Amino acid sequence: MKKFLKYIIASIIVVSYTGCTDDFENINTDPNSFPEGSLEQMNNDIGAPFTPMFLNVINITPAWNYQLQQGLMGDVYSGYMTPPTPFAGNINNMTYALVDGWNEFPWNDAYNNVMPFALKIKTIVNERPSPPKEFIHLANIIKVSAMHRVSDIYGPIRYTKFDDFATTGEYDSQELAYNTFFNDLTTAIDGLKEYESSGLFSPFDLSLYKGDITKWRQYANSLRLRLAMRVVKVDPTLAKTQGELALASDAGLLESTTNDMKIDGGFPNPILEISSSWGDIRMSAEMESILEGYNDGRKEKYFQPAQDESFNGAYKGIRMGIDITAKTQYGGHSPIGEVVDKGTVQWMTASEVWFLRAEAALRGWTGAGDAKTNYENGIKTSFSQHNVDGSAGYIADGTSTPKDFVDAINPANNIAYPSDVKIAYNDAGTNEEQLEQIITQKWIAMFPEGQEAWSEFRRTGYPKIFPVVVNNSGGKIDTDTQIRRVDFTLGERNTNTANVEKARTLLKGEDNGGTRLWWDVDGPNF
Repeated sequence: MKKFLKYIIASIIVVSYTGCTDDFENINTDPNSFPEGSLEQMNNDIGAPFTPMFLNVINITPAWNYQLQQGLMGDVYSGYMTPPTPFAGNINNMTYALVDGWNEFPWNDAYNNVMPFALKIKTIVNERPSPPKEFIHLANIIKVSAMHRVSDIYGPIRYTKFDDFATTGEYDSQELAYNTFFNDLTTAIDGLKEYESSGLFSPFDLSLYKGDITKWRQYANSLRLRLAMRVVKVDPTLAKTQGELALASDAGLLESTTNDMKIDGGFPNPILEISSSWGDIRMSAEMESILEGYNDGRKEKYFQPAQDESFNGAYKGIRMGIDITAKTQYGGHSPIGEVVDKGTVQWMTASEVWFLRAEAALRGWTGAGDAKTNYENGIKTSFSQHNVDGSAGYIADGTSTPKDFVDAINPANNIAYPSDVKIAYNDAGTNEEQLEQIITQKWIAMFPEGQEAWSEFRRTGYPKIFPVVVNNSGGKIDTDTQIRRVDFTLGERNTNTANVEKARTLLKGEDNGGTRLWWDVDGPNF
C-alpha cells in the first residue's frame, strides 16, 4: 500500500506540471502545498515526470490501453498469444484488416507520456545552477527504450527534432533514429559512470533497480547490444561496431535474473486482467507446438491448462487469423499463467542478453565468447527466472522437435510445423541452422514481451510463425510474408499531414502493413 501511495503521489505531482491555471500563483503559495524550493530540494520537480515514462514504455494501466498498445499487435504478431474473441466481426488486426483506432496507441502513448516528459526533465535539469545530469541520462535511456519500440512498429518517427517547437512534427528516417539511439545510449552509459554511488534517483525509480545506477548502466548497455543486433542485416558495420562497444564496455551486461529490467508500477500486469477477467487472450498455436513438442517445463508457468473440461487438462492454443464467429468457440483454451501474476512488467531479461551474445559469437564479434556456451546460459537463466527445474536435461535433448498443430475445433486450421529445429546446440550446423536454434530459444525466453519477439521474427524469420488463414488486408499484406509494420496513425495523417507525406517517402514502399522496415531485409541472415 505504501508503494502504491508513493506512485499516486508522484502521479499527482506530474498532473500539477501538465495542468494550467490562472490561479497558479495563489495555489503555489498555499500554506498546505509544497513550496517550489522544497520540490527542488527533494528533486521532485525532476523526479515526478519519470512516472508517466515508466508506465508507458509498455503501458501498465489501464489494461485496455495495453491491449491496444501491444496486446493486439506485438503479442499476436509474435506468435505468443491469440484472442478467442472475433473483434469487429473478425475484421481486425488478427486477420490483417488493420484498425486505425487501435493502432494509434503505441504512438500516442509515446508522444503523450514519454517524449514530452523526457524533454521536461532535460529542461528542468538544465535550468539548475548545479544540474544533476544523471536524471537526463536516465530519462534518455527510458526514452530509447520506448522509442525504438515505436520505430519498430511504424518505421520513421519524430525524434531528433522533437525538442524544438518549430520542428517537432518532422520525422526521421529509421536509419537516423537508430543512429541517434546509439548516440543517446553511449552518452548515458558513459555519463552515468560518475554517478554510480548516487542515490538521488531512488525515490523515483519504478524499476526493480531501485535507483541502482550500476544496474541502469548494465541495462542501457544491454539495450545497445539489442539494437546493434537489430540492424545487422541492413548495416553490418554499424551493428558490429555498436555490438563490440557493448561487449567491451565497463558497464557490463545483464547476466543474472537479479538484474532483469522489470517495472513495478503498483498495478497488476495488464495481461492478467485481459486473460483472466476478460478472457480476451489465450495461448497461441505456435506456443503449443513448440512448448509441447519440446516438453518444455516453462509451459506450466506461461499458461494454464485449457478451461474446457473436454481437453482433460491439456494445453491448447489458437492459430491467429482464423475464422472465429463467437468467443465461446475457443474461449475454453489455455489462459495466460503465473508468469503475469507478480505485478511486474518485463522490459528486458538476462536470458535475452545471453542469446544476443550467442548470436554475436556466431557472427564473430570480438568479446562475444562462445556461441554454444552463451546459448546454454540463456536457457539456464530463463529456467532460473521462472523457477523451473530440469535445464540440464532440456539442453541435452537432441531429438525433440516442435509438434504439428491440430485445431481442436476446425481441422481446416491444422498445420504442420515447418521446421525440425532441435534444442541441443548443433555446433556442426550451418550458421543459419544455429541461428534458428538461438532465436527459437530466445523467443521462448522473452515471453510475454511480444513486441520484441515480433521484431526479432521479422529480422530473422525465426521461429516459424504460422500464416493467417483469413487475410482481410485486400492484398496489402502477403499471407506468407506476413505483417511487417503498421500504418502511420490516423491522428498524424489528419493533423501533421505534410510531415507524414514526407515520412512516407522514407519507407521502402507504401504506407501499409506489407512494407518492410529499414532494418527488415529480405533474404538469408548470413
